[in-house]
Amino acid sequence: MAKEKQGIQIRNKRASFDYEFLEEYDAGIVLVGTEIKSIRLGKASLQDAYCYFSGGELYVKGMNVATYFWGSWNGHEPMRDRKLLLTRRELRHLAAAVKQKGLTIVAVRLYVAANGFAKLHIALAKGKKEYDKRQTIKEKDIRREMERE
Repeated sequence: MAKEKQGIQIRNKRASFDYEFLEEYDAGIVLVGTEIKSIRLGKASLQDAYCYFSGGELYVKGMNVATYFWGSWNGHEPMRDRKLLLTRRELRHLAAAVKQKGLTIVAVRLYVAANGFAKLHIALAKGKKEYDKRQTIKEKDIRREMERE
């Protein structure tokens, strides 16, 4: 896992509530134009972001990177699909896992690594049922009560 800079972290808080994470990966993102400047300002959202395979390559869909305010007329499209960079072995493993029923790849966190590149933390996930969500809330409440004492 790459070292990350302090500060720039955009999280998908809803993902941990709706999904159970089985495996986690850090992937690079192919960005164009002023997208990295917007990400460094924290102007991105992973609210409904998920990943899909197309032609043997992994893409993230639903990730919103706002247009850069100081950018020129040649800016970027905020909701475009962005290619993710993983090793061939990781891509094969994820492609085989996604073919199983009930598994998906969700975007968990977007950050800028110490080397200045934007990274997307993704997870192979299984959707939670309603009773699983209630159990998660109960465990969180119990943990909070124990910390107070």
